[in-house]
Amino acid sequence: MDINLIPEKELGKGSNIVLEVCETEHDLYWKMAIEMVETIAENNKKGEDTIMVIPYGPLGPYSRIAYLVNKYRVSLKNCTFINMDEYITDDMRYIDYNDPLSFRGGMDRTFYNLVDEDLNVFPEKRFFPEPGNEGKVMDLIKKAGKLDMAWGGVGINGHFAFNEPPEPGEYVTSEEFQNRSTRILRVSRETRTVNCFMNCGGDVNGIPKYCITVGMKEMFMAKKVRMCMPRDWNAGALRKILHGEITASVPCSLFQNHPDAKLYAARVALTSPVPQIRVYNK
Repeated sequence: MDINLIPEKELGKGSNIVLEVCETEHDLYWKMAIEMVETIAENNKKGEDTIMVIPYGPLGPYSRIAYLVNKYRVSLKNCTFINMDEYITDDMRYIDYNDPLSFRGGMDRTFYNLVDEDLNVFPEKRFFPEPGNEGKVMDLIKKAGKLDMAWGGVGINGHFAFNEPPEPGEYVTSEEFQNRSTRILRVSRETRTVNCFMNCGGDVNGIPKYCITVGMKEMFMAKKVRMCMPRDWNAGALRKILHGEITASVPCSLFQNHPDAKLYAARVALTSPVPQIRVYNK
């Protein structure tokens, strides 16, 4: 069966990935924020630390997470947050913290600076994958003895963090791709095009060519994986992730093999990507 012809009401049925439909992208942001804060609050109640892999995008959940943390006095002091990725320069260094595209600077502006100081994550527990020290992420997870959650947006080609699918002509099995750990890689043309549309006025040359990303190997260590698809252009990848072949060509499809994977999708992302036939009266 052509997965693009599956009716919206049938999406998610039979998939090992749970589909949570949200009426709007704002509902999605609230649901993701609530689940994240509830996970932290539960760990706090048990006297346990929380360790998560978190994204810079989508940004929508962060103001809501800060609101919930401040309103309900949920301490983040026992949290370790590992950001998924960051852009790097052609000479393999972080782009400047003050660059508008920097995820490191963006996290401070959109999240950490909004949280009351007496509740905030300690600066030394805010991590990014670091060029030249790629093994640090795995070390942090092993030291914690767990990874509570990995959550983030899904790219137009089905990537998670910057785990871009293999280039045409490059054969990689799903097992090999799933075993890729934190590393530097080239950002795909598709991702740079979408990101320049959203963040750079459509100038694809303004988007860095390289990045560093937490790997799928670390993501699969998470107790819970949560994918966010708030946009209409997510529709093409959504059906492949839920009902398509498990393949490195659609990285998030690998989460069909994860024991607790959920996809939060705004209703606009459920629309079939098959072009609709339009009949015009003459």
